[in-house]
Amino acid sequence: MSGGADKRWASMRRVRSLVKKEARQIVRDPSSIAIGIVLPVVLILLFGYGLSLDVTHVPVAVVLEDTSPAAAELAAGFQLSRYFDARLTTSMRRAEESMRAGDIDGIVRIRPDFGRRLELGGAEVQVLVHGVDANYGRIIQTYAQGAVGQWAARRRAEGKEAPAGPVVVQSRVWFNEANESRYFLVPGLVVLIMTLIGAFLTSLVVAREWERGTMEALFVTPVRPDEILLAKTIPYFGLGMLGLVLCLLAAKFLFHVPFRGSVSVLTVVSMFYLLVALAIGLLISAAIRNQFVASQIALVVTFLPALMLSGFLFDLRSMPAAVRLITYVLPARYYVTLLQTIFLAGDIWTVILPNAAVLLGMMAVLLVFTRRAMEKRLA
Repeated sequence: MSGGADKRWASMRRVRSLVKKEARQIVRDPSSIAIGIVLPVVLILLFGYGLSLDVTHVPVAVVLEDTSPAAAELAAGFQLSRYFDARLTTSMRRAEESMRAGDIDGIVRIRPDFGRRLELGGAEVQVLVHGVDANYGRIIQTYAQGAVGQWAARRRAEGKEAPAGPVVVQSRVWFNEANESRYFLVPGLVVLIMTLIGAFLTSLVVAREWERGTMEALFVTPVRPDEILLAKTIPYFGLGMLGLVLCLLAAKFLFHVPFRGSVSVLTVVSMFYLLVALAIGLLISAAIRNQFVASQIALVVTFLPALMLSGFLFDLRSMPAAVRLITYVLPARYYVTLLQTIFLAGDIWTVILPNAAVLLGMMAVLLVFTRRAMEKRLA
């Protein structure tokens, strides 16, 4: 027992010494401080204040509660419109559940008294918009009004009875009542910062050891690969969590982004994603012994996909099918969905659990591969 305890104590001492070494390296290296602390602040200010987006694809549910011919024709107008991917249903509850789960981004509700009120000149069409992306929400509202206007014009052109009065589109925005683009952009920006800190910084740490010749010195010590991996991970994990805190404070107090979910849930899923990013960076760094090459690979493999293919900038449904398939292997895709849901919609477990499970699986697989790459061997 005492021999095993001595080994564990010696292992803890070695890990502590290596962690101190890595922490001192971070403090001595101004680029690590700049990437880990200064760059997150610059990025969140730049993107939060300066970026605005438009989108085009609109999946909606058309809730048809009226059996009149006019209501059926209006619903068909949404189904046939090239601006909508309309799914016809008669259940408002089912449509709301689909929007909470993220399957649709809008609901067009044709009420049971639509036909009768149309004859009296006071018909209404209710449009509920998933407002996580404010620009997307405005597009849905505009398209809905245009579809109703085209329906009325088509009736007149075909010689059918025109509405006795205007058909009013009543719009309501879910999750983003202020209709602000930054509510959508700031949570997505957290993903870029966590990717930058987790993957880009750690892609340099082992390559730097190889270039300086200190990795060979580590291999002749009693330090085991698990201990090296742990020592390389802990300081940058702490740096990444510090970057997360800075982002959350900026989102709350600078941009006033609403936070409707749980801090504990956000912290846990962020830890999953950060460990995934750290594992990718360490895997690249262990395989590539040149800092410049490792950094370029990390940029191409992690940061650029997180920027372009995660759903942060572009709606994934508007991408070609082949590109959409690629996004399923990118951890940033799942983290973007988690952050936007937790920030703006709350703890929607039908969204949180599957996406968090994917990140957890990726984390386990990548850590195993990274552990193997860190084996004590010289090539």
